[in-house]
Amino acid sequence: MDTQNAVQAVEKTKFCKHCGAKIPEDAVLCTACGRQVEEINGGAANPNIVINNTNTNSNVNTNQIGVVAGRPKNKWVALALCFFLGFFGAHKFYEGKGGMGVLYILTAGLFGIGVFFDFFSLLFKPNPYYVR
Repeated sequence: MDTQNAVQAVEKTKFCKHCGAKIPEDAVLCTACGRQVEEINGGAANPNIVINNTNTNSNVNTNQIGVVAGRPKNKWVALALCFFLGFFGAHKFYEGKGGMGVLYILTAGLFGIGVFFDFFSLLFKPNPYYVR
């Protein structure tokens, strides 16, 4: 027997189950790929984990920040009313703002300037938007 075979006979090896490299028999991590090949702590069983979570607040959100107050309105309906009947204030009546609707009727949509600004403000609102 030559010396290299004698060293291999004394040194026991195994193969990595991930990359197949030859590693020492007592290795926990593969020396080639670095992945874990054996359980740490001598293969001890999984620990007994007990979780005692009791939810006493019944998942009720009491946070009142960001509450949207008002009636939801469809952006596209208001935009169409503004485009076609804006000089008569139809989009203002749709939002429930009767006083502004009457003002738009009497002034032809605030002389067209109000309709122009309302159209673009409605265009960039989220759908639905909320009116107080």
